[in-house]
Amino acid sequence: MKYLELSYAEAAQNLACDEALLEIFEQTDDGEELLRLWQAEQFFVVLGHGDKWREEVDASACAANGIPVLRRCSGGGTVLQGPGCFNYSLILRQDNFAAGSVRAAFDFVLARHCRCLEPVIGSPVFIKGISDLTLGERKFSGNAQYRKRRYVLVHGTFLLDFDLCSMEKFLRIPKRQPDYRRQRGHSDFLVNLAVDAARLRKSLRSCWSAEDACAAMPLEATIQRLVSERYRCTGWNEKF
Repeated sequence: MKYLELSYAEAAQNLACDEALLEIFEQTDDGEELLRLWQAEQFFVVLGHGDKWREEVDASACAANGIPVLRRCSGGGTVLQGPGCFNYSLILRQDNFAAGSVRAAFDFVLARHCRCLEPVIGSPVFIKGISDLTLGERKFSGNAQYRKRRYVLVHGTFLLDFDLCSMEKFLRIPKRQPDYRRQRGHSDFLVNLAVDAARLRKSLRSCWSAEDACAAMPLEATIQRLVSERYRCTGWNEKF
């Protein structure tokens, strides 16, 4: 598997990068796969593809604090990004899983993340809901996916040193939630992992055998097109 560590200062570019990578791999279809790792410099809200922003976000608080609200290409729930949130993105071949199986793709990725994290943190890690990783009943990793014919993007977050109280300020309690959440507020539902970014990075690269740096790709033009067409557009970000 190839490895790419690439973060952008602008939220829209970070979201567009994942979709651009999926597009390029889908078009090239050379059998390669990729692990991208990145971290955000500033806070921003990310809606799942089908989320209704008026239900998920405290728009007034976001506007007053200059917090952008963007929509990603993948499903899943609304999250707050920012410093202390570590992100991974995997571009995987569809033939790793049963054809068209969303659950199989999540199981493939999350089971591997459980195995690589448990020795690092010294605690059992559980898969709960459709796509959460937890310590006991508290979530530290949310995950989502976006599928093409040949490849699938599976991406997600790890909370390491995140300001959990900021979730309460900018996000509403979601209407759609896994049973194990039991209507808990964000601060009671979420937990930070007691591991630093350098150690997590090393562990993820090891568990995916992501040893070789990704060769240069025509990435920037695709990112800028997607940013222009989607991620900076009110029509995309507020479409529901």
